[in-house]
Amino acid sequence: MIALIKKIAKPALSIFLTTALALLITACADKEDNKEEKEQDVSSTNEIHTTESGLKYEILTAGTGASPTADDSVTVHYEGTLMDGTKFDSSYDRGEPITFPLNGVIKGWTEGVQLMKEGAKYKFTIPSDLAYGEQGGGPIPPNSDLIFIVELIKVEVDEGKEFLKQNKEKSGITTTDSGLQYKVLLEGTGKSPSATDRVTVHYEGTLIDGTKFDSSYDRGEPIDFGLNQVIRGWTEGVQLMKEGSKYKFFIPSDLAYGAQGSPGAIPPNAALIFTVELIRVN
Repeated sequence: MIALIKKIAKPALSIFLTTALALLITACADKEDNKEEKEQDVSSTNEIHTTESGLKYEILTAGTGASPTADDSVTVHYEGTLMDGTKFDSSYDRGEPITFPLNGVIKGWTEGVQLMKEGAKYKFTIPSDLAYGEQGGGPIPPNSDLIFIVELIKVEVDEGKEFLKQNKEKSGITTTDSGLQYKVLLEGTGKSPSATDRVTVHYEGTLIDGTKFDSSYDRGEPIDFGLNQVIRGWTEGVQLMKEGSKYKFFIPSDLAYGAQGSPGAIPPNAALIFTVELIRVN
């Protein structure tokens, strides 16, 4: 009798285990399918935001770092495509990110990247009028809307702006409406020039770290030039002087060489320091 029970029980147990295993596999498969469906649902329902300008963006990854202003420089990875998916540019393909001033690119980028934080990854759909417009550019046809995937790696600290911010609080520093800063080292008694006058000056120019890039003193002779033929910081600043004066000017990048800099001497977006001696108004 016991032997008969064993003979019956063994196949029955085998059937039970087989059935249970089949149910477990089915349940796991259903769970995986549900997981995939859930993931697909999440990716397909990411909210697309539209700004007043018409720029559209989708947050792929929300960052936690600093956000840039339009005047900052940023380091990013990106990929750009036309609306049909044709890729026209990619820092990923080149294997290195790119750093640039945010006010030196298309309007859609200038606006969009300011919405991001360091570590964020966004998808931007940029209307033609915020991109290359009717002219197009290179591989981009006229009137093309563009798609960019942008990863904000770092907001670059503008050392010039930080320097000027701290410098303006120092004793003896005067700041004009344009942002030009100056300190009177010696006040002259002669006449002041207008913007269209020619002047003769001695000067020395340095970066904010003290690196000298030009000096009439080193050449042993002053220089004569039209005051409307030089950087705006000079045009404005020297008009504040009188013959015989010696001033120290602290010039923001936008009143100097801006985003282009001066190759070999002055980096992009560099604030400059000039010591200027006005010898004569010609």
